[in-house]
Amino acid sequence: MSTYLPTLKQLQYLVALHEHGHFGRAADSCFVSQSTLSAGLRELESLLGVTLVERTRRVVRFTPLGNQVVSKAHRLLREAEELSELVQSHGAPLAGELRMSVIPTIAPFLLPRILPRLRKERPQLKLFLREEPSAAAIESLHHGRADCVLLALPFATGEVEVEPLFDDRLFVAFPKDDPRDPPEVVSPSVIDENRLLLLEDGHCLKEHALAACNRPELRASATMIGTSLHTLVQMVDNGLGLTMLPEMALEAGILHDTQIVARPLKADHAYREIALVWRKNSPRSEEFRLLAQELRAG
Repeated sequence: MSTYLPTLKQLQYLVALHEHGHFGRAADSCFVSQSTLSAGLRELESLLGVTLVERTRRVVRFTPLGNQVVSKAHRLLREAEELSELVQSHGAPLAGELRMSVIPTIAPFLLPRILPRLRKERPQLKLFLREEPSAAAIESLHHGRADCVLLALPFATGEVEVEPLFDDRLFVAFPKDDPRDPPEVVSPSVIDENRLLLLEDGHCLKEHALAACNRPELRASATMIGTSLHTLVQMVDNGLGLTMLPEMALEAGILHDTQIVARPLKADHAYREIALVWRKNSPRSEEFRLLAQELRAG
C-alpha cells in the first residue's frame, strides 16, 4: 500500500485544472508556469500509481477516480484554509489577508464609497477583491477561494452564515419625457414588457426585479441582454427601452450625463437585501461580523 501523501500544492493544481479545464489557465490561476503545474500533476499521479487526468492535444478529461479525488481535494483544501483562519483569528481583528468576492451589481457602486475609509481605519487589513456573479462567488466561497462574499439576497447560498447590511430599493429607469412617466412611483402593472431591458442570465438582480414585479409575462417578454448596469443605462438613454436599477447605483451617479428618469418601484418587495456571507462555523466569524459593521457604516 502506498504511503505517499499528496501535498496541498499538488491538490491545488488538480483542483485548478478541474475548474478551468485548461493547463495554461489553471497555471495562471495558481501563479505558476504551465510546465510547473504539469510536472506537479505528473508527480502526483506517478506516486499514487493512478491516472487522474486523460490528456489530449485539445481536451482535458478527468477519469472517474480523478473526479472523486477532486471532490476530496476541495474538502482538504478548505480544511487547510480553516486551519490558517483559526490561527489568524487569534491575532488583531481585521488584519492580514482577507479575500472577498463581490457581485458586479454591487462592486462598482458600493466599494468606492467604502474602501478609502476601510484602508484608513484598518491599515493592517489586506483586502483582496474578486468580482464575479452570485453563483460563481458562492462556489468560490465553498471551495475556499473566497473567505466571504458580498452579495444580494434572496439567493441560494448553501450552508453559510449571513449578516444583513441594508435594503437596496429598486427603481424603474426610462427616457425623459416618456409618456408613461408617473409623478412619484411606478406600479408593475404599467411596465411595458416589450420594452423592458434586463441583465442577462447569471445576474441575480434580474431575478430580484422580476420577483418584485410578480408578472410572469415579464419573464417571457423582457429582453435579457445587458452584461452590466452601465450597458443597460446606455441602451435606455438611446431610447431602446426601460430598465430597473438599484438605489446604490443611482446614488453612485450612474445616470449622470444621461436623459434618464428613475422612479421607485411600488411593490411589496421592491428591494434586494445586501448581505455579507461566509462559511458556516468559520473560526473568523467574529471578524466577518466586524467587517459587516464596517460595510454597514459606509
